[in-house]
Amino acid sequence: MVGPDPALDFPKREQAVRILGVSVHRTNYQAAVTQITSWAKMKESRYVCVANVHMVMEAYDSQPFMQVVNNADLVTPDGMPLVWMMRRLGAPGQERVYGPQLMIKLIEASAQNSIPIGFYGSSPQVLENLVNRIKKDYHSIEIAYSFSPPFRPLSDEEEARIVNEINSAGVRILFVGLGCPKQERWMAQHRGKICAIMIGVGAAFDFYAGAKPQAPVWMQKRGVEWLYRLLQEPRRLWKRYLYHNPRFLVLAIYQLFLKNRET
Repeated sequence: MVGPDPALDFPKREQAVRILGVSVHRTNYQAAVTQITSWAKMKESRYVCVANVHMVMEAYDSQPFMQVVNNADLVTPDGMPLVWMMRRLGAPGQERVYGPQLMIKLIEASAQNSIPIGFYGSSPQVLENLVNRIKKDYHSIEIAYSFSPPFRPLSDEEEARIVNEINSAGVRILFVGLGCPKQERWMAQHRGKICAIMIGVGAAFDFYAGAKPQAPVWMQKRGVEWLYRLLQEPRRLWKRYLYHNPRFLVLAIYQLFLKNRET
C-alpha cells in the first residue's frame, strides 16, 4: 500500500480557504477528478470530504471533527453558501463541486481508465438499485465491491474483515455513503488501512438509485437546496437545517466583517 506523499499533495494547503476554521480547497470538477484518479492509479490511501454548511458547523462545534475534515487530502465546496464565502475570501472564480455530480464524473473516469470502484454504506436495497443502475449506464465499469453495513457499531473482527475484503477486491476508489459526520470519521480511521481513495458522498447513493429526489437545479444554484430536502424529510433534517443554518449565517457574516476590517 502506498501512503500519502506530502510532496505530491494537491491542492496545496495554501490553496485552501478557511471558512469558520474549515479548510476548503480551491478546485473544480476537472481538477478534482484528475487528482483523485491519479491517486487511485498510484494505489494510494487517501480520503476526500465534500463540504457543506452542515459539515462546517459540525466541525465548528467539535474540535476533533474539525481535525478530521482539515486532515483530509481534498475538501471540495459542495454547498453554494461555501462557494459564495470562498469567492468573498479570495477565490473569486470558485465553482461548486457537488458530491453527487462528483461521484458521477468519477464513475465515468473510472470506466474510461479501468479503475475498480466500490460502494460502502446506505441500505441493502438502495445499494442494490445503485449498483444495477451504474452497471446499466456504464457497461465497462468494474464494481469490485459493495456493502451495506449494519446500523450498529462493528466489532474489531468485522472491521478487519471489511478492510480485508475491500483491499482483496482491488478497489481503488471507494464511495462512502454513511452521512456526515459518520462517513468522514470512518474514512479518517481507515486511511492507511484501506488501499483506496475514499470519498464521502452523503446522499448521492439515494439520489442515483432513485430512492430520494434531488432538488431542482434552480434551487441548487440559489443555495436553497436545504429547504427542498427539509420539506422532503422534516423529521430527520429539521434540527440540521434550522439549528445549523442560522448560526452559519451569523458566523459567516462576522468572519467577513473581520476580514473587511483588516483590509
